[in-house]
Amino acid sequence: MPCLRALHEHHEVALVVSQPDRPAGRGGQLTAPAVKLAAQQLGLPVIQPRSARTGELRDALVASGADLAVVVAYGKILPKPVLEALPRGCINVHASLLPRYRGAAPVQWAVIHGETETGVSIMQLDEGMDTGPVLLERRVAIGPAETSGELLARLAPIGAAALLDALSAIAAGTAQPAAQDHPRATHAPMLAKTDGMIDFAKPAAEVASRIRGVDPWPGAQAMLRGQPVKLFRAQVAPPAPVAAGMAAPSAARVAAASQGPGTVLAIDAGGARVACADGSVVIAELQLPGRKRLAVSQLASGRAIAAGDLLTRPEPA
Repeated sequence: MPCLRALHEHHEVALVVSQPDRPAGRGGQLTAPAVKLAAQQLGLPVIQPRSARTGELRDALVASGADLAVVVAYGKILPKPVLEALPRGCINVHASLLPRYRGAAPVQWAVIHGETETGVSIMQLDEGMDTGPVLLERRVAIGPAETSGELLARLAPIGAAALLDALSAIAAGTAQPAAQDHPRATHAPMLAKTDGMIDFAKPAAEVASRIRGVDPWPGAQAMLRGQPVKLFRAQVAPPAPVAAGMAAPSAARVAAASQGPGTVLAIDAGGARVACADGSVVIAELQLPGRKRLAVSQLASGRAIAAGDLLTRPEPA
């Protein structure tokens, strides 16, 4: 919770608003959200309204005496009475370069779509979905092998620092909100389990980006020898070298290049090279059902995967 901790360190936090506790895990045990636990550790008051539209949230904000509300991944669109409850309104920390990737999963879709850059935007909230004017932004390059989980973790402290800068500008009266270019907007809806089903008939760059973008949730999924497996650490494979005098690769380790998408063409220390529509990807790690995540080379040693195997897209339930 970098934003909450930064606010606690540099400002007076009058109230923390959290989603309600929800069942989690196989036992369905009622579990508190991470922000509630962090607030309790910091000794901050917490409320957990079930709805933002009943008046409970607005009344609590007014009673808190705060000047401004900061929203970070709250997951609900706030109604006008809530947005106007405090003198300076509400600002939001959003993990994209607005107007691109408005919505619940901006980091995941940026990685899935193969973007090379993203960032954090601090914006004034209005009644739309991430449509308010932007106070400032911080741009960040996306690493070629970076997963959405890794990128989210890297953006969190950047967002906290940007939030403090925005608050300083608001307090000094120097903030300059800029209206978004709405026709350029793209959307980033919440991911579904089916978004992790990998189709190797797509271009290699698209396959690799999707495997990284759905990590850690819902996870990239394929079928191998009739059982579901999860795929990790994918990158586009470089073109296979072709040179005069080169020794032919071992038939036991390399499948025929004429095999279709999803065919495991080769396995080495770097992972499994899998055919796609226009090339191949290297997948470094796999997870078999009920097993821990392992390097593909380890699984190949135990014959759980081999050149010539076929990875196919799971059928939706």
